[in-house]
Amino acid sequence: MDYDEILIDADDRMDKAIEVFRNELRGMRTGRAHPGLVEPIRVDYYGSPTPLKQIAAISVPEADQIMIKPFDVSALGDIEKGILKSDLGITPSSDGKILRLTVPPLSEERRKKLVARAKEVAEEARVAIRNVRRDANKSAETSQKEGLFSEDDLKRLKDEIQGTTKQKEGEVDGELSRKTEELLEV
Repeated sequence: MDYDEILIDADDRMDKAIEVFRNELRGMRTGRAHPGLVEPIRVDYYGSPTPLKQIAAISVPEADQIMIKPFDVSALGDIEKGILKSDLGITPSSDGKILRLTVPPLSEERRKKLVARAKEVAEEARVAIRNVRRDANKSAETSQKEGLFSEDDLKRLKDEIQGTTKQKEGEVDGELSRKTEELLEV
């Protein structure tokens, strides 16, 4: 790989690690209703696990309520089972056509547990970013040994990879800070 390919590949892979982290945070409950709480829930739909957002319209009619309207009403029972199996901790109420989830306020203890989980997920994202850095550095060293660029270029490339790593870790820290604030506000 040449100089630019290594940088672009590392940047793309780090961005993917951050996106996985953001998706993980979206699923954390804050006491406010939002579609991200239920979108990733998998429902056994005709024998295959399907994300809820693919088989139902999800809306938030009130600040503490999520409304789920299946595209196929026969899937209502399966959706209800999927929500109950998830670790969301909310029991849906059904009127035969629509499911409603009332999001209760979080206790202080639950908030602290969610903050701890958010920190764990952030550390996993940082580790993934550092693994990408390690792979990029190895790739750079290999390319340098193959004669694709000089030792000075190798040093400069490693510095750029390190700079990108620091920037991406900063993004993770910023997202974690925002989510922690959101989780702790009453």
